[in-house]
Amino acid sequence: MTALILAAGKGSRLGDITRETPKPLLEVGGKPILQRHLELCAAAGVQDVCINTHYLADAIRTFVGDGSRFGLRVHFSYEPELLGTAGAVHNFIEHLASSPFFVIYGDNIIDLDLNQLARFHQEKKALMTIALHYRDDVSTSGMVVLDNSQRIVQFIEKPARELQVSNLVNAGIYLCEPRILDFIPPGAPDFGKDIIPDLLKLGESVFGYPLQSEVLAIDTPELLHNARSRVP
Repeated sequence: MTALILAAGKGSRLGDITRETPKPLLEVGGKPILQRHLELCAAAGVQDVCINTHYLADAIRTFVGDGSRFGLRVHFSYEPELLGTAGAVHNFIEHLASSPFFVIYGDNIIDLDLNQLARFHQEKKALMTIALHYRDDVSTSGMVVLDNSQRIVQFIEKPARELQVSNLVNAGIYLCEPRILDFIPPGAPDFGKDIIPDLLKLGESVFGYPLQSEVLAIDTPELLHNARSRVP
């Protein structure tokens, strides 16, 4: 199995906190968030991890190295201009085109057995499976509506108040079949804004996997403080 960890973002809303430390290397519970994701991958038997970089890329490369200390082979790309959450796949086609792969947003703290997600994905014969979690306020997230089989029938990125009909949102972890690459155009497309809504319009099999665990975002100083106070 292969995973793509998205680690290119600037973390602009964190202000001075990310002036010298890229967002994925911020520590919560005594270890960088990126380390948590690498350990998550290794625990699930993932062997190859792709990491896209942009902001403070050298710091991320130095921390991760070749990945061997995590029991992984790590491959990097550098994006002079951000390619979007979906556009990042194009620099790793050779690693992603032959088998299912995970996509993991590098700035959330999440406790998930990736093998359980993989089993669900296989049972549903999905093109794409999206891990989901509950959130009271869905206005800043990708809101999801499921049918009785847990197939996603509606996905709205940052929905307006009148469109908020569910409290399930995108948790920032996907499992994708290689065929999804055919639906990701060149440029800087985004999974939430572009790819997932397009897949639903085309009737492709996109399923949601609700998590029992909580997902902690660190997008602002307040959210970072909250995460640090809750993770030992």
